[in-house]
Amino acid sequence: MSHYPRVAFLPDTFHEVNGVAHTSRQFEAFARRKQIPFLSVHGGDQTGVAKDGVVAILQLKRGPFAFPLDANLHCDPLLMRHYRRVKEQVSAFGAEVIHVTGPGDMGLLGWRLAADLRLPLAMSWHTSLHEYAGSRLERLLSMSVWNIVPRRFRQAAAQRVENLSLQFLGFFYRHARVLLAPNPELVEFLRQITGRPAFLMQRGVDTTLFTPARRHRTSNVFRLGYVGRLTPEKNVRLLAEVGRALVEARKREFEFVIVGEGSEKEWLKANVPNAHLPGVLRGEALAQAYAGMDLFVFPSTTDTYGNVVVEALASGVPAVVTNQGGPKFLVQSGITGYVANGSESFLRSVKALVTDLDAHHAMREAARHYACSLSWDSVFESVFRAYRQCNKPNEAPESKAPESPARLTA
Repeated sequence: MSHYPRVAFLPDTFHEVNGVAHTSRQFEAFARRKQIPFLSVHGGDQTGVAKDGVVAILQLKRGPFAFPLDANLHCDPLLMRHYRRVKEQVSAFGAEVIHVTGPGDMGLLGWRLAADLRLPLAMSWHTSLHEYAGSRLERLLSMSVWNIVPRRFRQAAAQRVENLSLQFLGFFYRHARVLLAPNPELVEFLRQITGRPAFLMQRGVDTTLFTPARRHRTSNVFRLGYVGRLTPEKNVRLLAEVGRALVEARKREFEFVIVGEGSEKEWLKANVPNAHLPGVLRGEALAQAYAGMDLFVFPSTTDTYGNVVVEALASGVPAVVTNQGGPKFLVQSGITGYVANGSESFLRSVKALVTDLDAHHAMREAARHYACSLSWDSVFESVFRAYRQCNKPNEAPESKAPESPARLTA
């Protein structure tokens, strides 16, 4: 590419343990590796400016009024106090495009900045926040203090919150000149609700870090693994059903390694048989945990991509995922794992791989082969190609009520 536009990148999460933060760190590393002028503005433990070659970094400390959205992830409603500092840095850098990752505190700051500086705005969709909002409200209303509320009213309230959240997201994303999403279903969804050009922004994987070569096991016990947040929207309670199904089948000894933190951790400890929960792992410790697995089980129905799925595949570990969300685009059913249509299908798929050693061995090799085709460089080169669309006329978006991706593809 002859010209890389100068991008000011404002992700809502950067240092935390989640897929968006991991992608954001990889984007900054790509710019450094390719010597592309790049301004990264993100949250941190202190406010300050740093320079790393052609990459400029502005870190903003969130204040005492920041509230938790998830484990280790906060939103500061007063982050606009840093606005003048950010505007000065973006202007001095000579940004040609502003890129935000969602309607969090940093995303809203970037949104205002693009309007004030009259710069084109690129937005990427990473998390289906409307589904999270509905799921969490329904769980809250199911707690003992609220349990007097009839179930149908809890479900109706959760659906209402989900719909309202989706309407806000549609309003927010219609202000972008270019949209990016991690799977084809969401690309089409964004095109429909905004009338804006939308492009695929997948994720890469470090096949040097995540590799079968890190496997050092002598036990024949079949190890099932999960990596991710231990929260209701990840549908992690299905892991207990998997465990019970394997106990009833009595065909092979098994154990679970469940990596992560979240509100469901204690429940999982009490209900998943033969489970080890080491908390959050990073770097080589995480890579060794993946390589030591025999099967990756990922029951989430809300993930838009699934970094952890490709990390498992790169480690030579087949995966069983649901047919809802982004992970279904990452697994070739019957080749690198299975895409399950519902809970019963999920359980059958797991049991099949626990007992069929030949199929399991073939899938381990196919999983690694597929993952080696994914690279972060190709991902971010495609993002820079999408930025070119920012220079095209910004036509008025179609006026259309948002619908969820599931409804659009039903």
